[in-house]
Amino acid sequence: MSIFATEIVDQEYGNYFNLTPAGYALLVIIMLILLIGACYISGKTREKQGKTSISTKQLVTCAAAMALGTITSYLKLFHLPMGGSFTLFSMLFICLIGYWFGLRTGLMAACAYGILQLVIDPYIISIPQMLTDYLFAFGALGLSGIFHDKKHGLIKGYLLGVLGRYFFAFLSGMIFFGSYAADYGMSAPVYSLAYNGIYLGAEAALTLVVLAVPAVQKGLSSIKTLAGS
Repeated sequence: MSIFATEIVDQEYGNYFNLTPAGYALLVIIMLILLIGACYISGKTREKQGKTSISTKQLVTCAAAMALGTITSYLKLFHLPMGGSFTLFSMLFICLIGYWFGLRTGLMAACAYGILQLVIDPYIISIPQMLTDYLFAFGALGLSGIFHDKKHGLIKGYLLGVLGRYFFAFLSGMIFFGSYAADYGMSAPVYSLAYNGIYLGAEAALTLVVLAVPAVQKGLSSIKTLAGS
């Protein structure tokens, strides 16, 4: 990883890697390819449905959702005792892409968002950990696209996306950060379940309350119609 990342020796917390300029450049290129690819797939799906192919509006919609997801991920209401923080609606904006444009587009855009998070705030101890924490965990938010055309698809898709992210966050916490469990007198699986469940569950619960408001559901459905037109 010497071209794209350099290893930092940390005697207290363990070694980790910092991205080099080449590493950042590579990630940005991959992110752009994924985002454009997501919109391209959406356009092909529209062509099969007899609609016009991808429009600038669709690309802007995906980019805007990713931008809002990024901004809200840094609006931290409070930090939790075991680590992690409670943010507002950051997962919702990424799940919306899948809800608006379908599964394949949602997955690719969510993976692009994961890479964006890696570019902005990287923490890398190994390639498997990097893939699990960024590409897989954030990419799972795109599973919301499974309910793209289903009744109550917004809430169902959001729940599935959050559960997907929780699954990979749990795996990462148990496998790569389980050593911290001893500080709290817990086993690695229990520690990871609690650590990730508290902050992800808090955000999800608040988001579901907001999504239960009929006016909010109607507004997001209207955006879906406009974005797909």
